[in-house]
This record gives sequence, structure tokens and C-alpha cells, in this order.
Amino acid sequence: MQSPPPRVPEPTAPTRAHSAPARAAERRAAAESRLTAEMASALSGARRRALRDGDAQIDTAHLLHSLLETDPEVRAAFDGGSQVSKVLGYLVQRSIGYGLRWQRTVEDSGAVPVVRERAMRGWSPQAVSAMRRALERAVRRGEPRVAGLDLLAALASDRESRAVDVLVRAGVDAEALAGRLSRV
Repeated sequence: MQSPPPRVPEPTAPTRAHSAPARAAERRAAAESRLTAEMASALSGARRRALRDGDAQIDTAHLLHSLLETDPEVRAAFDGGSQVSKVLGYLVQRSIGYGLRWQRTVEDSGAVPVVRERAMRGWSPQAVSAMRRALERAVRRGEPRVAGLDLLAALASDRESRAVDVLVRAGVDAEALAGRLSRV
């Protein structure tokens, strides 16, 4: 009697766990293709800053800080260099005093709707909301890519965000800034 031929296992379909990272990478690549070079640089900087600060999530203050460091158009949107210096001063103090109350907390004031579908892992709900509003602003302007001024306008318009807290403490009228940017 012959033994049956060895059984060859049939290939299995990828499980959700195996395909989730691939889907996340695809979504990230698609999202990043909608950014200007300055915005891509700012997002990389915000990610590094959050890690360096020991924060679990990128928040609106991380985004503001990176925008100011990387995008000359964003710096020019303020009323002079002294305002930018004051804002950066507050942002730099984040890890040594100002902003310590934010460490290891999630930025979610409740002022903006919590993003339930496909929340971006490692981002605060308000930062996700700001990025979506920046994308919407770029689309309204007829641009295929999100620019730094789009994100700055979104950040300045959310009165409950950490970014606006920083702006106000530095003496910037965030409402006036958002208004100016809405006309640009």
C-alpha cells in the first residue's frame, strides 16, 4: 500500500493583522502625497518633537512649532519677527516648564468633534481635525497639496487647541490671525 502524497498546505489569505500595517502604510503614503515639501518636513519635525518630548501623540503645539521652524510663509504670516520669537520661546519652554501639564495627556478639548473613523495613530484628535481642515482649505483654494498656511489657519481657528493656547500666551491674537489667513 502506498502512502498518500505529502499534503501541500494551501496558501492562506492574509489575516487582518498582516494586512493592517500594509493598509496603514498605503494610507500614510496617500496622505503624504497631498502635502507640500514644507508641510512634509513640518510633519516629520512634529513627529520627532513628540518623541523627544516623551509625548504619545503629536498635538497642535507640536505642529505649530514645526511649522514655524520649517516654513517661511508661516513665519511671514505673523506681525513681525518679535511675535514669532515669542511664540517659539513658549514652545521651547514646553519641555522645561510651560506645557508640562500636557505631558502624557491627550489633546482633546471636546470643542471639536472626536474623529472616530480611521483616527491617525499617534495623533491627538485635535491635530487630526486640524489636518483635515487644512486639506479642506487647500481644496477650496483649488490646490492639490496642503501648504503650511493651510495648517496654520486651521490651528489658529481652534480656540481650544494647545496651539492657540501658545499663541495667546505669546501675545498673538489667534482670532485675527485666523481671519487674515482666511482671506489669503
